[in-house]
Order: sequence, then C-alpha cells, then structure tokens
Amino acid sequence: MGQTLNDFDSKYFNRQMIKITIPVMLQQMVSVCLNLVDTIMVGKISEDALAAVGAANQIYYIYSVVAYGIFSGAAVYAVQFWGIRDLVKLRKILGIDYMVCIAVTVPTIMLALFFGPQLIDLFTESQAVINYGVDYLSIACFSYLFSGLSFVITYNSRSVAILKVPTTISCIAVALNIVLNYVLIYGKFGFPEMGVRGAATATLIARFCEMAAMLSYIYIFSKEHPLKAKLSEMITVEKELFINVMKTAWPVICNEGLWAVSNAIVFAIYGVISAAALAIVQIAQTVTEVFQTLYTGMGNASTVLIGQALGQGNKDLAYTYAIKVFKLTFYFNLVTMSLLAISIVPMAKIYDFNPETTDLLIKSLLVFTVAQLPKMFVYVQVCGILRAGGDTMYCLVLEVIFNFCMQVALAYLAVIVLDLPLQWAIAVVMLAEVSKAIVCFYRVVSRKWMNVFTGR
Repeated sequence: MGQTLNDFDSKYFNRQMIKITIPVMLQQMVSVCLNLVDTIMVGKISEDALAAVGAANQIYYIYSVVAYGIFSGAAVYAVQFWGIRDLVKLRKILGIDYMVCIAVTVPTIMLALFFGPQLIDLFTESQAVINYGVDYLSIACFSYLFSGLSFVITYNSRSVAILKVPTTISCIAVALNIVLNYVLIYGKFGFPEMGVRGAATATLIARFCEMAAMLSYIYIFSKEHPLKAKLSEMITVEKELFINVMKTAWPVICNEGLWAVSNAIVFAIYGVISAAALAIVQIAQTVTEVFQTLYTGMGNASTVLIGQALGQGNKDLAYTYAIKVFKLTFYFNLVTMSLLAISIVPMAKIYDFNPETTDLLIKSLLVFTVAQLPKMFVYVQVCGILRAGGDTMYCLVLEVIFNFCMQVALAYLAVIVLDLPLQWAIAVVMLAEVSKAIVCFYRVVSRKWMNVFTGR
C-alpha cells in the first residue's frame, strides 16, 4: 500500500495536513454556519420563505461549484509550480483564474437578474415561493462577482499554503453577514424590516467587504506575497500554458457543473413532494455540511501535499500520502457521524416547525448521517487525491455516470414512480454515492491517476 514514511516525511505530512486543514476547515465552517443561521432566521419568516431562499440559492450553488471547478482545476498546476517555486508560472495561473472568473460571472448575474422567475419556477409551482425567491435573487445575484474574486484569492492562497489572513477575513465577513441578517431581515435598530430582501442585502454587503479586505491584504499590507502579481504578469499568458491548464481544468469544470446541476435536479424532484420537503432538504444539507467541513480541509491539504510530491517527480511519496489520507478519512468519518447523530434532535427543534415537519426533518437527518460515510470517501478521493494527480477526465466520467445519470434516475424512481416518503427517497438517491465510493477506491490503488506537469 505504498512506501513507509521516514520520520522527516511523516512529520512534514502531519505538519502540513494540520497547517492547511484547520484554516480551510474554519473557512468552510464559518460559511456553512452562515448558511445555518440563514436557514434559521429566514425559517422564522415562513416555510415558504425558507423554501424560496433555498431555491434561489441553487443558482448561486451551481455558480460557486462551477467556480470551484475552474479554480481547483487550475490549482493542479498552481500547486505543482509552487512546489518548485516557479513564481512566474504561478502568477500566470492566477491571471487565468481572474480572466475566466469574470467571463463566467457576468453572464451568470445577467441570467439571474433577467430570468429570475423562470429559474425559481424550475424548483416549485408555489407562486408564494416564486415571489419570495425573485425578491431574494434580484439583489443577491450582484454578490456573485465579489464572491468569485474572493474565490480566486482563497483557492490560490490554499495552493501556496498561506491561509491565516484569508481565513480571518472570511470569518469576519461571515460575522458581518450574520449581524446584517439580524438587522435587515427583522428591521432592528431603526432599519426597515426587509424579510428575504434583507437577507440578500446582507449577503451583498458582506461579500463586497470580504473581497475588498482580501485584495487590500495582498496588494497594500503584504510586502512579498506570492499572489501580489502585476497586471502585466497576469495577462501575458502563453497560449500553450492556457490551453494546457484548460485541458486539465475543463473536465473539473464540467464535473463540478454536472454535480451541481444534478443536485439541483434532485432538489427540484424533492420539491414535487411539497414545499416543506424543499425546506427540510435545505436544512438537512446545511446541518450535515457543518460536520463535513473537516473533509474540505483534508481535501485541500491532500491536494497540496500530493501535488507538491508529484511536481517534484516523486510518485511513490505521492501514493503513500494518498493512502495515508484515505485511512485518516475513515477514522474521521466515525467521529463526525457520531457527533452528527447526537446533534440531530436538538438541531431539528431549533426551527420550531409543526410536529409533522419536525419528525420528517429528524428522519431525513438520520439518512443524511448514514450517507456521510460513502459521500465523504468520494469527496476526499476525488477532490483531494485524483485531482491532485490531474486525473480530471476520469473524475468527469464518474460524475456523468453516478451523479448526473444514476442519482437523478434514482430520485425520479423514488419520488415520481414509487412515491416514497422523503426520507426513503433520500436513502435511495444516496445509493449512487456508495457505488461511486467503491469505484473511486479502485482507481486510487491502481496508481493510474498520477500525472506530472512540471517535466520532472
């Protein structure tokens, strides 16, 4: 199962894993906690309002996941170039990220702004939900640009393992968002009561402040930050480098895009059950994501460690790191599943739904808890190991087969054909993750995923 790490490599692995995992986990944790607070605050307005924000956020969700695909695909190169300290190439990758970010974000904003009603209508037939969703989306869509630029800085900061300040900025931005939510949703301290429009306005302000703070940190307060690139360094990108990066990145973009679209389709299918089902699934996803933030950190740390080893041409070390990451995932899965199981009933009671809805929420959370085991194995293997080796085309094939085809088909079968209760429909859909986890494991141990882009 790979070479045995000597004391130096073992200590380096542990040190880097902690150094990268904790800041990324904190960044993800505060973001998820914001979503959790959002669902609680908006849920106090009504179930329709919560379902509307959940539906509207599917647009942002698809956008953010596609952005993640772009930046994580480009990060395969960024990590390897940083591994050999090629600052010139690293900054060219940064320039590609900025250019593609703007090219994707502006059309997305236009789509959300001018076709809001049609987009929300994809998820629900309730006119009240559609009205709430359009109110929210018409304001929140402008935050996408600020989020995208912050993503560029955040993902590249992970590639160079400089995370302390970006993490701090993200935490402050989330705290600001929560405070503004309270003030603007409910009309506190003399502000008007804006409801879902208040939640959208709070998001817009917080995202702008986050972007401004990150750019200020790199270009004003940091003297020698590796991401402090001049415009000329970023726009003078060789055609060959751009093509090579896109060859690696486009399968990731398609992968993440299809993943987001398939999840949105499944979300819409759950909406056939009821508007309450949409609200329950949104809550269940958010609550479980709190416990999944650890794996986001592990995935990013794995990408950096394995990518640097491959960048230096050491495939044996990269494989050993991969197996070590796989084992850690199993142990952490046991811990997080236990914590999630304990928290299910207290979390469900926070929302103060009627007894029937609360009971359905508890049952759905139980299913999500069990599904976390295969789901997190898949996440760490795909995002932390396979992509670190540039095996992006294989990951795309997995996505098409297991998510876009199998998961959507299972959702249709469970809800439309068999008319199963929500919790059993979710369980049927999660069978796709079990199958995918098994296939991913065999790919990892095959070593076919390891590619070197630095010529070493």
